[in-house]
Amino acid sequence: MACIYKRGKDQQNKRKCWIIGYSDYNGKRRTVKGFTDRGATEQLAAKLEHEAMLRRRKLIDPVKEQIAGRKSQPIEVHLSAFEESLAKRTDEYRKLVMTRVRRIVAGCSFKTVGDIEGSAVQKFIWKFCEENDFGNKTSNHYLAAFGAFCNWLVNFQQLLTSPISMLEPLNTEIDNRHPRRALSLGELQQLAKSARQSGKIVEGFDGEQRARIYLISYFTGFRRREISSLTPGSFDLNSSKPTVTIEAAFSKHRRRDVMQLHHALVEMLSAWLSDVPADQVLFPRLAKRKTWLMVKKDLARTGIPYKTSEGVADFHAIGRHTHITALDEAGVGPSMLQTLARHSDFKTTRRYIHVGAKEQSQAIQLLPWQRFSSVSNVPSGHSESPMDAEPVSKQLPKKHDNPGKYQGYDAKSHTESSADAKDKERRARDSNPQPIAGQLISNQSASHSLTLRRQM
Repeated sequence: MACIYKRGKDQQNKRKCWIIGYSDYNGKRRTVKGFTDRGATEQLAAKLEHEAMLRRRKLIDPVKEQIAGRKSQPIEVHLSAFEESLAKRTDEYRKLVMTRVRRIVAGCSFKTVGDIEGSAVQKFIWKFCEENDFGNKTSNHYLAAFGAFCNWLVNFQQLLTSPISMLEPLNTEIDNRHPRRALSLGELQQLAKSARQSGKIVEGFDGEQRARIYLISYFTGFRRREISSLTPGSFDLNSSKPTVTIEAAFSKHRRRDVMQLHHALVEMLSAWLSDVPADQVLFPRLAKRKTWLMVKKDLARTGIPYKTSEGVADFHAIGRHTHITALDEAGVGPSMLQTLARHSDFKTTRRYIHVGAKEQSQAIQLLPWQRFSSVSNVPSGHSESPMDAEPVSKQLPKKHDNPGKYQGYDAKSHTESSADAKDKERRARDSNPQPIAGQLISNQSASHSLTLRRQM
């Protein structure tokens, strides 16, 4: 039961407010400052008591009320808290996500969490990507970053639902702004040779270092950041099956990976790592370098184009894409390809497999074919294969042959039974029906009259 009162020293002072005492929905006693007018304070007390009763009866959700009250808080407070929640992630990831989220908040002029609207976010991302000539992939990255912020607001009860939950990512297959292509083995060898013979330092690495980076990327399929973390201690070259280890902090899927090594790379590493301390990074700050520029300059000396109609040959292409494509050409199955690529879905692995025009031409020639009667002769340069069968007309039996013989039945050796003879007689009779009795008499009379006329 709510009550109103004034403190002892304020009872005679009309300018002092009344105090309301009531029990909330948890039964906890609370006090609220009322008004100087007693009647208005009594109305407020009745309202508070009524709302507490509704909450106890589950007719009002107190959690939803709290969330609704937090919507009016400045959005910058939530952005700072969200950035703190990313403290365990890498600095590069945290900076990238927060840059995208803050850009959307500023572009949409969101002041509070309650101002967030999915349509406004979508319009801004599309307009921003169009103005900067970004593709669908970049658009999806911005949507994913802001989606992570909205999901964090929901998980920490700042919002009931995500305002952008209905927005769907765009199809990146129809708008690929940066297609890549794989190199052949010969092109890769020319690239490594070009780097060694260049005698120039590019992005802080000399020719020998660049050649080693290219070869490690090809033989392992590692990404730039993963290669930058390698030390001599990452390799186990003395075991029966040599391996290399990528720690979870540098792996893209945040798991520790232990991968098998190719025997050719093991021989190279044995010579490369002989005098390098176990804890020394092999390629310092590689993750911060413009590796695409390294590849572009080394390819230019070989005459191999950096960009063709199939795509560009940047560092990710000459390493990871070429690695997976070569494994596919060698006949490695889909399951093993996905395992070696360290992908959670084979759909992702399939994007790294490049089939060129030469491979397509070789594959299409394996298609079996059959010469038909309409084909007069075999095209020049084509020898008839065992798959080429005779025309259908030559395969069918001739009219005078016994067709039953081709079904395990020989008519010549079959003795006609009495039942077969009766059935044959019935079919003959049915095929030549006899006239009815009246018609027979009529026909006989007509024949007799004709004979009499001739005699006269």
